[in-house]
Amino acid sequence: MSDQMTLTPRQRQDLRTIAAMIIPPSEEYRVPGADDEIIQADILATLGRDTRPVAAALDHLARLAGMALADLAPDARDGVVQQFRSSGGGAAATLVRVVLQCYYRDDRVLSSLGLELRAPFPKGHVLPDGDWSLLDPVRARPVSLRRAP
Repeated sequence: MSDQMTLTPRQRQDLRTIAAMIIPPSEEYRVPGADDEIIQADILATLGRDTRPVAAALDHLARLAGMALADLAPDARDGVVQQFRSSGGGAAATLVRVVLQCYYRDDRVLSSLGLELRAPFPKGHVLPDGDWSLLDPVRARPVSLRRAP
């Protein structure tokens, strides 16, 4: 396989189907689901190095379903997805991460969360101070990297 791997039409259908199961649309919050056309286009355009694990996850889903997940009856999909969650490993985690990252950078979703539509820099975002003592075990470890001259 070349570095320019893309998803097949069946994999794209299954990606849309599983994305809708991960994040369905919400009338209450007036946001689209992760199967929205714009969000799906963002996922496909930015897959990059995640293409292989996402394709592997989608192929695993299809094997569990015995067919394309999109072709499976909606009421049968939940059982397949439960199996997928327990057996999908790192590829499944990558698939979920990709869907979430693209969903939560969509302007409509950010607006519904009350976030300003802008890049995080140069203005930045203020984070509340946390409990810095949580880093004490890390600081107590022996140095494992070479110090720069």
